Amino acid sequence: MQNLQNELINILQHEDALVVDGQLNKNKIVEMALQVDPKLIKHLIKHDTFKTHFFTGVEGVLVFDKIKFQRFVNNKSFLPDSYTAFKNKIGLTINDGTTDNYITTKNDVVLAWPHKDCVLEGGQIKEDQKRNEIFWNETLAPDEIDRLLDPKVFTNWKKYDQKGEHELTEISDNDNLIIKGNNLLALASLKKRYTGKVKLICIDPPYNKGGDDFNYNDSFNHATWLTFMKNRLLIAKDLLNKNGTIFIFCDDNEQPYLKVLSDEIFSRESFITTIVWRNSDNSNNDAKQFSQDHNYILVYSKNPKWESINLPRTEVQSKHYKNPDNDPRGPWFDGNPVNSPNPRKNLRYELIAPNGNKIQPPPNGWRWDKDTMKEKMDSGEIRFNSQNTGIIRRTYLEEQKDLPPSTLWEVIEENEWLNIDETGHTRQAKFEQKKLYPNIPTSELFKTPKPERVIQKIILISTYENDIVLDFFGGSGTTSAVAHKMKRRFITCEQMDYIHEFTIPRIQKVVGTTIKHKDKLLETIEFDNGGISKEVSWQGGGSFLYCELAKYNQTYADQILEADSKEKLIAVWQEMKEKAFLSYQFDKQSFDERIEAFKTLSLDDQKKFLLEVLDKNQLYVNYSEIADETFGISKVDKWLNDIFYGKIV
Repeated sequence: MQNLQNELINILQHEDALVVDGQLNKNKIVEMALQVDPKLIKHLIKHDTFKTHFFTGVEGVLVFDKIKFQRFVNNKSFLPDSYTAFKNKIGLTINDGTTDNYITTKNDVVLAWPHKDCVLEGGQIKEDQKRNEIFWNETLAPDEIDRLLDPKVFTNWKKYDQKGEHELTEISDNDNLIIKGNNLLALASLKKRYTGKVKLICIDPPYNKGGDDFNYNDSFNHATWLTFMKNRLLIAKDLLNKNGTIFIFCDDNEQPYLKVLSDEIFSRESFITTIVWRNSDNSNNDAKQFSQDHNYILVYSKNPKWESINLPRTEVQSKHYKNPDNDPRGPWFDGNPVNSPNPRKNLRYELIAPNGNKIQPPPNGWRWDKDTMKEKMDSGEIRFNSQNTGIIRRTYLEEQKDLPPSTLWEVIEENEWLNIDETGHTRQAKFEQKKLYPNIPTSELFKTPKPERVIQKIILISTYENDIVLDFFGGSGTTSAVAHKMKRRFITCEQMDYIHEFTIPRIQKVVGTTIKHKDKLLETIEFDNGGISKEVSWQGGGSFLYCELAKYNQTYADQILEADSKEKLIAVWQEMKEKAFLSYQFDKQSFDERIEAFKTLSLDDQKKFLLEVLDKNQLYVNYSEIADETFGISKVDKWLNDIFYGKIV
């Protein structure tokens, strides 16, 4: 089989883009085969071996078996190269090698592993990105999945409050929760306890900006990114309660595609709105086309008739209310015209002013009948003007204290000296972040954090105190921090190791946790007084739980990604073949016989191959196997998991 592949390389190497860096561009070759492209067929039919294998004679005519050829090109016995994955068309389709199918009809699952030095950031932009961040993804077909999304075992439980870090003795429905591990599997594990209980999901997923920012080895293209999102949103929908909402940050790169996908998942009727958020406080003077100064927030609800919670008016929104005549009802403004937009003949009556002037109705007539007009004039809501030549209608501030939220979130300019920012912007968020982590170099902080005020606004219009707020792209923990300050419960999922450097310390600062080292007081973290703290009078308090998905094959995935040499990777393989759960499609003996060929691959391709042979159903320990001594789950963790999953009440 390997010799046949080499033959194919030889006969196609002079065709444009079919052989790249000495390797088959399988994406292009499969596409041409499915289209029975003459440029490919002419080479195959001239080669005796390929002619014998892939062409069948039918009444004197040779018929090309494109399906057999496609299977040959993608045969898993070949060690993978950099062009194995077929690049999907932009849009809502996945090409599976035989036919195009809508993502919504597919049951594929996309898993992702970041390098140890990478930060999985939402909203990255090229100008902000300083590191070469590489991620690995793998798309699993339905026949490769059996227990992947089963509930997982949680381990390393801890509780944090103002007195410090504690061993866990109980789990309550009122607890806040931070989970470390793959967010897809964490979400699936939350279903047993939290289905129908989450009031708000607020997520800032990676924006899939392309190779410079969200860089996956196999091109994290539109279709794969959408499948990645689909897997997670389907579970998220189950977690929402009947009046729950989900707010999804995105930008122009994927917004229209994500909108269509979300319509399919939540239904078009459940789409609430698209918010335009001005996330930049100044234009990009270096832009070659347009300065990109805004992002989007897609809003959906389980309840198509969902109603937002009105927001208090800002000072700017109330500035036109005055009280020049000391009206006892307080500030007001002239709400003219009072005439109806539609002609009503029966409302065309004249009014007599105190000095005897006759006030004729406007062309379209009055809005109210005589009795109603009299009531409004008696109450002072409608009155004659000072010249007794017309009437005015007073709209009082006391009746207009709250407003439904706008779909445009931006800086409101009162005058040239004063800007009032209702939701914050990226520069402000960076300032908040630097204040939170003064000892961490700016270059190592998040590049596009979200300001607390934009999260605050989302929480204000969609939740009440004690409601549950979920963020499964946890990042630095902004959503959790704001939710806690606003007396909501929170659940956060984060896969990256920086959870111990950013996320947990941040929430500790919100709580005001005392840090201890070997039972001795080391440091007392004062409560976080930045962001919205002063506005909501936050003084610290509360608590949260921390736990991790118990790793099994994920341990080997981590070792694979951390290996910085081929020698170390071979050592990982030696342990894997003895202890890891490997794919049923993989033949260890055959691989070891060809280990020398494996060693000739690049380090990245070696890593990709070893990741592929791991059984993804066993990345983390399934709760159903918690008693298996192979996994070494402690008695305490068994007890806590039984509580979490409701086996012990």
